[in-house]
Amino acid sequence: MAKSEKKNKAAKPGKGLKSSYPYYLAGRAVAANGDLEVLDKYSGKRATRVAMADAAAVRKAIVAAHKAREAMAEFAPDRRRDVLEHCVRRFGERFEELALALCIEAGKPIKDARGEVTRLIDTFRIAANEATRDPGTLLELQISPRTRGYRGMVKRVPIGPCSFITPFNFPLNLVAHKVAPAIAAGCPFVLKPAIKTPVGALIMAEILAETDLPEGAFSVLCCSNEDASLLVEDERIKLLSFTGGLIGWDLKARAGKKKVTLELGGNAACIVDADPGVSLDHVVERLVFGAYYQSGQSCISVQRIHAHADIYDKLRKKLKAAVGALRMGDPRSDTTFIGPVVDEQAAQRIQAWIDAALKGGAKRIAGGARQGTMIPATLLENVADDAELYRKEAFGPVALIEPFDDFDAVLERVNDSDFGLQAGVFTGRLDHAMRAWDRLDVGGVIVGDVPSFRVDNMPYGGVKDSGQGREGVRYAIEDMSEQRLL
Repeated sequence: MAKSEKKNKAAKPGKGLKSSYPYYLAGRAVAANGDLEVLDKYSGKRATRVAMADAAAVRKAIVAAHKAREAMAEFAPDRRRDVLEHCVRRFGERFEELALALCIEAGKPIKDARGEVTRLIDTFRIAANEATRDPGTLLELQISPRTRGYRGMVKRVPIGPCSFITPFNFPLNLVAHKVAPAIAAGCPFVLKPAIKTPVGALIMAEILAETDLPEGAFSVLCCSNEDASLLVEDERIKLLSFTGGLIGWDLKARAGKKKVTLELGGNAACIVDADPGVSLDHVVERLVFGAYYQSGQSCISVQRIHAHADIYDKLRKKLKAAVGALRMGDPRSDTTFIGPVVDEQAAQRIQAWIDAALKGGAKRIAGGARQGTMIPATLLENVADDAELYRKEAFGPVALIEPFDDFDAVLERVNDSDFGLQAGVFTGRLDHAMRAWDRLDVGGVIVGDVPSFRVDNMPYGGVKDSGQGREGVRYAIEDMSEQRLL
């Protein structure tokens, strides 16, 4: 049972949020209204207000981005680098403000929030390095008598205006993985952040507004899904990048001729082999991080744990103790590990899935009763294959564990999913590691760690229902550019 920390002393990492935030249209702040209430996810009280854009504002932003396409393409790579380096410097200066915004608007424990700000800075620094890196390609075209005397060169050019739609769970880093590559590639963009967690993106926009980006190069607009339809359907947008739920496939169907990249979640599995290659204590530490970090609200959160029968009982016992010791409470406290999920509706759904699994024969190893938006870290075994908690994305602090005997069979078990984002494999056998890499139908196989591991310069994305395309700065730049032959 998780230890409730409702009364533990909260740290005070910053002064708090401003009373209101504008949206940014064509690089300029617009305090049109204060229509959007942003809640403190722990207290449930209003934390601030944010200006909401309407369809007319979205249309103006698209027009501005379309007009800015040539200016951004001609904005020299060293100037793009300078913009990104300015952001790196200013994010560092406003580090605690950004962390507090995350803590309040996302309910993210403050230690995790600081970690995300660090990744925000990393992502912009990587993009700054990439902005001047593209070497182009020299082609030898003399492949037959017909083409003697010919040579070719290929360079990458910006694809044009991009639209970005981001979810609530990583309000800084998932925005960074779209915005920073766009600037490095020379693409104007319009961003719609999640309306549950918009403040971090608006602080980033405030910092971008300090730079000399061309007029109209960026807009950051909080708006309704209905008004955001222009970001999907308008033909002037050349690329749509969406991170969120399975609704992404519907957006792709409506997007017309534009390029579409999607990251749509998963129910990530982690295999612990008979010889995991490291101590079980280390495995437990990483599994607990992977499953319960930021209350499991991550697309690559550990949801399914497959442990070899030879070590299953020992691992189960150690996990039970570790999960039960996780502290739940105010995300402002440095001792809190489990904070609230994003809202009451999400908490009710997660609890309903847990209850249905228990009714279907599952056994609770660790966990307890829901308290509003607070769900204790939960570990179950014997969960039925057809349970929603097994088949779908839980997106909460809950994981399942089951034993296996045969490594090849467990690879098929991991693949028995509609999703395929990342998978983790703890094994001391090189042949098992290579076999997992060959056979697992996922975007990434992480050997020696949990699927929740991500470095911001690596290719990141999935297959099957998990989406299409890859992020990771260099790979996103490739999507945001076209090859042009000379």
